[in-house]
Amino acid sequence: MSVRILALVGSLRSGSHNRQLAEAAVKLAPEGIEVEIYDGLADVPFYNEDIDVEGGVPEAALRLREAGERADAFLLFSPEYNGTIPAVLKNAIDWYSRPMGSGAFVGKPVAVVGTAYGQYGGVWAQDEARKAIRIAGGTVLEDVKLSIPSSVIRFAETHPLDDDEVTVKLAAALKQVAAAAGQAAAA
Repeated sequence: MSVRILALVGSLRSGSHNRQLAEAAVKLAPEGIEVEIYDGLADVPFYNEDIDVEGGVPEAALRLREAGERADAFLLFSPEYNGTIPAVLKNAIDWYSRPMGSGAFVGKPVAVVGTAYGQYGGVWAQDEARKAIRIAGGTVLEDVKLSIPSSVIRFAETHPLDDDEVTVKLAAALKQVAAAAGQAAAA
């Protein structure tokens, strides 16, 4: 049985280095691990309890929740916008936080990785994402970290899949997430 990891990418930009990093994760996933990149975060309305009611949840939010419910684990790819988490990723976390106590993150391992233009590779945004995920009920994998600095320079002419250091670290992160998902399922 495969471990299903749902990847959420916090950048909507075409040519996003975080999207490329997620694409690399799909290709690097070993046998027994399936990584699915969720497409559609741009369509999900901002979380609002007034629309999160039975029979009224927007279709895009329902699709997001359903994808999360099918996942065994999550891998979030976060750039850093103005020193923090991108709104589209925070919005997905907000939708996954409900219903309170039984949202899509509850009981599932979640890791946050990414790349950013700055010299620290987006660690502030990744730390903020981990905090929000923890509050939303996810089991944050604190030891799974990958913050790749200077993305605009490092990936100017190369895809993350062609960077040996990145592929080794990303493959290790995938194995850690899958192992945590296996432990969670056995518990």
